[in-house]
Amino acid sequence: MLDFGCGSKPYEGLFTVEQYTGIDFYNEGHPHDNERIDVFYDGKHIPFPDNHFDSVLCTEVFEHVFNLEQVIQELYRVMKNDSMLLITCPFVWNEHEVPYDYARYTRFALKDLMEKQGFEILEYSKSGNFVTTLFQLWNLYWYTVLYNKVKNNVFLRWIYKLGFILPVNLGGKLLNALLPANNSLYLNNVLLVKKPGV
Repeated sequence: MLDFGCGSKPYEGLFTVEQYTGIDFYNEGHPHDNERIDVFYDGKHIPFPDNHFDSVLCTEVFEHVFNLEQVIQELYRVMKNDSMLLITCPFVWNEHEVPYDYARYTRFALKDLMEKQGFEILEYSKSGNFVTTLFQLWNLYWYTVLYNKVKNNVFLRWIYKLGFILPVNLGGKLLNALLPANNSLYLNNVLLVKKPGV
């Protein structure tokens, strides 16, 4: 399995594979201190032969790639026929890992990008809905303005969690249950795609 944009390999324990290879790229917006990256990517060519991997995982990476079509071509190239690629990428989130935060994608853009390169879309889903996304963004606001100020003090961290995060989570849960469903605004895209066999 190839973990493309692996960072600290947080999902490695979820998979049972013979070999789990993590690849990432240098990015001053995301230091790689203490991360177990096996191979660094030059931004153009994945340094593995054609038809090498049985599966690929790519989580929260596409928004940081300026040449996404080229990256998708490279992923397709290193994958074996009938292998699968699991992708997650945000639709709504704040700027992060700046200045390497380039894009947000709708499901229509992702479908078009993947199919142009020859992938077959097996499954697509959204995480979150209009209400939960709004409340998640409210939590994100508090995190960005307060967390670094309180993270080193146990007492202040508890005030932050109980006074700011808990009420937002409870309010979001309640309103999500009461208001009509609407998933036109959401947090993440989740796609499972396949490189078809010959």
